[in-house]
Amino acid sequence: MKERNIKYSELELKEKLIGVNRVCKVTKGRRYFSFSAIVIKGNSSGYVGYGFGKSKEAAEAIKKAGDIARRNLYKVCVYNGTIPHKQEAKYRGARVLIKPASDGTGIIAGGALKAVLEVSGLRNVLSKSKGSSNHHNVIKATIKALSKIRDANIISKQRGISIRQVYNG
Repeated sequence: MKERNIKYSELELKEKLIGVNRVCKVTKGRRYFSFSAIVIKGNSSGYVGYGFGKSKEAAEAIKKAGDIARRNLYKVCVYNGTIPHKQEAKYRGARVLIKPASDGTGIIAGGALKAVLEVSGLRNVLSKSKGSSNHHNVIKATIKALSKIRDANIISKQRGISIRQVYNG
């Protein structure tokens, strides 16, 4: 679920650089180098976004990726530093499993998955990345899983019942 009407100036966003890749195009006359960067941004209290930028300079690629990440923020349901329920998601070859964890567990994850969970504000989560380890696909699968998570308030509003009825069935 994308949040469209967010005032960026009110959010203090943390930025994590996942990777910078140098690409070379060889032509008859010379080699042309360019850079691509992937960046995660979040405010550590429920908003997270990612961006991918390309440029002839590495610094410019990182700046572009940061701007795109700021524009593509998603709302994440954070409940006492963890998530309300287990969630799986798949994006192309990457599969991601995210489970809630008890207090004091920390973030059990690796690579790009851990970066997304940290900047989104989650503190206690168990996760597993299956299939492809491609950073782009893992990040997209993680954000897809986080955006599919619903808490009791959202479910009660969608069904038109009280929160007590959600828990009691």
